[in-house]
Amino acid sequence: MTFDLAGYSIERRRWVEEALEHFIPPASSEPHSLHQSVRYSLFCGGKRLRPLLTIAGAEIVGGNPQHVLPLACAVECIHTFSLIHDDLPAIDNDDLRRGHLTNHKVYGEAIAILSGDALLALSFELIGKCSLNVPADRVIRVLQMIAHATGTNGMVGGQVVDIESEGKDDLDLETVKWIHGRKTGALLTASLIGGAILAGANGEQEQALTVYGENIGLAFQITDDLLDIYGDAAKLGKPVGSDLKNDKATYPKVLGLETSQRLANEAHDTGVAALSLFGDKAEPLKSLAKYIIGREQ
Repeated sequence: MTFDLAGYSIERRRWVEEALEHFIPPASSEPHSLHQSVRYSLFCGGKRLRPLLTIAGAEIVGGNPQHVLPLACAVECIHTFSLIHDDLPAIDNDDLRRGHLTNHKVYGEAIAILSGDALLALSFELIGKCSLNVPADRVIRVLQMIAHATGTNGMVGGQVVDIESEGKDDLDLETVKWIHGRKTGALLTASLIGGAILAGANGEQEQALTVYGENIGLAFQITDDLLDIYGDAAKLGKPVGSDLKNDKATYPKVLGLETSQRLANEAHDTGVAALSLFGDKAEPLKSLAKYIIGREQ
């Protein structure tokens, strides 16, 4: 029987949406402009992939998914902060995100920057709430992991090298892997492993999930790069061709389309193979991997 990823995802996204509504201040809270801006970007759609990975990470090791919802919301806040800042004129200068005007186009650059700052700060407050149901030592480990995946050794560091690599003709594969392993892969993997740690994963389980997370992060980024070339702008919710326009450090730029697709397929297969020790409990993550490599948005 085929696993129902759509039903699984709909239910867990509902959990996340309800939790976000609970944790995020209403638009009527002072300062109004800040909270309106935060909610505009946080609730304007999105796959909620990182929260889904957090929940799946807890479930695959037998944990209670409700106990990791603050972490699931936290990683979505971090992801949203990164998107708001990435879209700014000083970085990618994008006008559309998920089919809507980017945050700075609606609220101005100053509020957009501060909204990203607020979301990052809120994320760590949310992770701390996990201590209501989870031993403090696990929560501290996850705090450190998420901070590492977000900062200079993770997403922010990868973004810096990505900016500095624009327009370079001598890029090699290792540099592109370094950039995207941090800019995209680090938070994806930490979202998954964080959920598993909070749920009490053992060392063998953590290692298997790390292999899965790193390879699925790679497959996700390559698919993103390919969609920027041949994707449907209506489905993506943003114009295609921005990577080419900005001469970004992408896998197709270094490897070409065919080799990039082959590398994505290999990463998918390696990631899924790492889940063998979990048996049938791995079906949600296997299905998510298949979705990631075959997605159109």
